[in-house]
Amino acid sequence: MRLPFWMRNVFAILLALGLSFSLLAQEPDNLSSGNLVAWCIVPFDAKKRGPAQRAAMLKELGITRCAYDWRKEHVRQFEEEIQAYQKQGIEFFAFWGGHEEAFRLFEKYDLQPQVWRTLKSPKEESQEEKVEVAAQAMKELAQSTQAIGCKLGLYNHGGWGGEPANLVAVCLRLREMGFAHVGIVYNWHHGHGRIASWAEDLALMQPYLHCLNLNGMNDDADPKILALGQGAHEQEMLQVVIESGYRGPIGILDHQKELDSKIALQANLDGLAVLKAKVGK
Repeated sequence: MRLPFWMRNVFAILLALGLSFSLLAQEPDNLSSGNLVAWCIVPFDAKKRGPAQRAAMLKELGITRCAYDWRKEHVRQFEEEIQAYQKQGIEFFAFWGGHEEAFRLFEKYDLQPQVWRTLKSPKEESQEEKVEVAAQAMKELAQSTQAIGCKLGLYNHGGWGGEPANLVAVCLRLREMGFAHVGIVYNWHHGHGRIASWAEDLALMQPYLHCLNLNGMNDDADPKILALGQGAHEQEMLQVVIESGYRGPIGILDHQKELDSKIALQANLDGLAVLKAKVGK
């Protein structure tokens, strides 16, 4: 029996809504280009862009958030960088390490970016001692960032301090000390040894994640830095992220001194688009 025209329209609408909801479930907002965070694009940019050029490049790519890594020669550009981002509508999302001049400018411009610092790997024997020493090493920065309203992210960079369980343990210890703004910034490019346990690691870290930085992932870090979609494991790892319900900030990176940051970021955007199309299939 042929359905009435109005009923066919209703079914078509319901089908379209169902497909839309399915797509939304597979492609959360934090994976859209406008919400991604650009990382490692200052000292690693082969074109050595200045603040205005960098902000314009990000805008052209449709990326509106930047995590700012720097070297000593960039200190004099801190304020110019902030101004360039504001002009182009780029969010100064995070700042590497810590610097008194940067903190002064954050207060001047009413900014509260995340501050990322590598978690150290203490040499003490017991796990309890290691956790305490690592937490105490972060205490001063935790106090400074708390005072200006910035989140502090414990950053994995290999060793004991790069292990998810240790990141969580130190994070919890700092929170016990009164620093509720402390969380974790986890980088796939520093976690090749944990590819097989990614689902368990994410579940452990997720309540404390301030940002997750993606990377193409091959076994044995071969190579260490790789555009998304060019590795063997990031599709399954991304599937885990989506299914976990994590909807916090996600970053993509350059981190290749011989490469133009615009080219590196575009390769990651293209690769991420391919991965999102494959996820769930």
